[in-house]
Amino acid sequence: MAESQNDVTRLLIDWNKGDAEALNALMPLVYDELRRIARHHLQGERFGHTLQSTALVHEAFIRLIDVDRVKWQNRAHFIAIAAQMIRRILVDHARTRKAEKRGAGAFLLELDEGIAEGLAAPGGGPVDLVDLNTALEKLTVLDEQQAKIVELRFFGGLSVEETAEVLNISTPTVKRDWKMARAWLFQQMQPARVAGVE
Repeated sequence: MAESQNDVTRLLIDWNKGDAEALNALMPLVYDELRRIARHHLQGERFGHTLQSTALVHEAFIRLIDVDRVKWQNRAHFIAIAAQMIRRILVDHARTRKAEKRGAGAFLLELDEGIAEGLAAPGGGPVDLVDLNTALEKLTVLDEQQAKIVELRFFGGLSVEETAEVLNISTPTVKRDWKMARAWLFQQMQPARVAGVE
């Protein structure tokens, strides 16, 4: 695993320097990781959804390739940017579906147990991705680190330890900020649930 991470880091640096072959070698190393993240998000979407994990991965990778202002540092940095891309794609897709269906096509995600605690409605249930994104944008203004932790854990599917590595902070800090961010987001998303907008 460490060797693979080092390979990704080396290839990202080579890609930064303009080595086109580095991108070709990089793609298979990160494709599985991106696909795992995509499956994580799409597994809870209701039957008949229109966004497939392969399409999500391809769209994220295309956007990552087009990012020319990023100076890739390592695998963790790449996954953090990928999480941002996946978030944008999912939110854009959710907004489009809501607009097409006048709200009936909301992109609802069933959260896994570790993520759901503190975000989902009491007793579990789906979370509207557009509502979550709106609340997360507000959190970014108040506490950017907490927002990044949510983005990495929720949209990137990273563990507490991986999140700590990406942000270069301690694991206890991630755990504390994760708990606080979930509580804050839950409160922000409650008015929508009470009003019947899920």
